[in-house]
Amino acid sequence: MSADRIARFSALVAAQPDNPLFRFSLAQALDAAGRLDEAAEHYRECCAARADWMMPRILLGKLELRAGRPAAARPVLAEALELAIVQHHEEPEVELRALLAGL
Repeated sequence: MSADRIARFSALVAAQPDNPLFRFSLAQALDAAGRLDEAAEHYRECCAARADWMMPRILLGKLELRAGRPAAARPVLAEALELAIVQHHEEPEVELRALLAGL
């Protein structure tokens, strides 16, 4: 299943490399398949594409934690927290504060 999703979204990203939604979906599929470094690359591109997009930052931060890279996770999660506060996303704010407190 995840191989199908990866193939589908890889093709979409190849056809439209500037479409951040396709790239985000590819990152999620790669993440689910345990291909963390590849997923991280795509999450980073999503973050660069939209300064106000909180979700790829949250998922990238969590990925970095799972990969054993807390120093890489901290600034990404802190940026996501700032977005959660500004955008009034209470549940992500609580989750992000807890993740950052654990670092």
